[in-house]
Amino acid sequence: MRHGDKIKNLGRTQSHRKALMSNLACQLIEHKRIVTTLTKAKSLRVYAEPLITRSKDDSMHNRRVVFSYLQDKEAIKELFGTIGDKVANRPGGYTRIIKLPRRFGDAADMAMIELVDFNEIYNKEGKDAGAKKTRRSRRSGAAATKKAAAPAAEATPATEAPVTEAPVAEGTEENNA
Repeated sequence: MRHGDKIKNLGRTQSHRKALMSNLACQLIEHKRIVTTLTKAKSLRVYAEPLITRSKDDSMHNRRVVFSYLQDKEAIKELFGTIGDKVANRPGGYTRIIKLPRRFGDAADMAMIELVDFNEIYNKEGKDAGAKKTRRSRRSGAAATKKAAAPAAEATPATEAPVTEAPVAEGTEENNA
């Protein structure tokens, strides 16, 4: 029975699981997006998000604590450099898990885990960094389109049907007339 046991063992020993999570976290920090199984992605989120939270405050203590988890100097530089700067004002939720189709070989549920601030597709600030949207209500927008349509309707009387000419082949009586 596993009453109250919240950790996902992933079918591995503790040392193997720690090495796996460390390697996955380093790859996530380096590439900003990785594809793995859904269960590993969910476990990685629990493992990596506290490390990213520590990267907000660049102190020697935080660097040493994170290094004890990751054991990779390049990942630490990236985490406390670019990632720490981007997530400085985010209160949490640094990763996003997107489900993918099942893997062909063993039908395992696959997922992509990515850092939220580094995706240009979903990141609204990346597209409109300088432009700020103004709020518009639907009612005023509908009234403006009616006003714009009204002068166009007045220009063409309602009794006349619009004239559309169908293309006719040369040499027919309609074309000669």
